[in-house]
Amino acid sequence: MANRYINSKTFRDISTNKGYLETTIYPKVLPSNDDIYIITDETDRLDLLAQRYYGDSKMWWVIASANNINDAVFYIEPGTQIRIPSNIQNILNNLSKVNK
Repeated sequence: MANRYINSKTFRDISTNKGYLETTIYPKVLPSNDDIYIITDETDRLDLLAQRYYGDSKMWWVIASANNINDAVFYIEPGTQIRIPSNIQNILNNLSKVNK
């Protein structure tokens, strides 16, 4: 399964030597005329859809963000219409910008 913290930076508290994850801010993923819309079936998960459409299961958050899926589950109710954003490079550029 995809690591959901792949975009989070880590840091260490010097006084306690404990590691922490920095908060990652995900950009809004606006609709585009080139986006793909699918109806999910019982085998669809966010990470598997990201692997199928982007070649990288770690991009699950793009689909989640585009579809306002905020409950941190990978499974999607069968029969749900899902938008698969097409301009992935633009989205990744925005991710970098908002997390600087």
